[in-house]
Amino acid sequence: MAKVLVADDAMFMRNRTSKLLAANGYEVIEASNGEEAVKRYFEEKPDVVLMDITMPVLDGIEALKQMKAGDPNARVVMVTALGQKSMVLEAIKAGAKDFLVKPFDPDRLLEAVKKQCGQ
Repeated sequence: MAKVLVADDAMFMRNRTSKLLAANGYEVIEASNGEEAVKRYFEEKPDVVLMDITMPVLDGIEALKQMKAGDPNARVVMVTALGQKSMVLEAIKAGAKDFLVKPFDPDRLLEAVKKQCGQ
């Protein structure tokens, strides 16, 4: 079973994403900010990370950079609100594998996770 880290400061988004992933057979771990996401990433070694860009303490792009610095093979999919195109481009340059726009389509999210897990 693939393990997915869901990093988002909005509890309802973490809950929605986690329920969808768990219902589709994924093990889910959560983080509520970028700093916690980096810590959980190196503790738990998830197969994929779904990372919100705008979060307190450490934003998603900085968290992505720290993950990639410690693990160049980190598979991170950025999740962003509409209108953050420049941040998405910065995330892709920093090593993000894909991105999703909120509110995301459940099928698109599952497709992105499956692709990163090689399923």
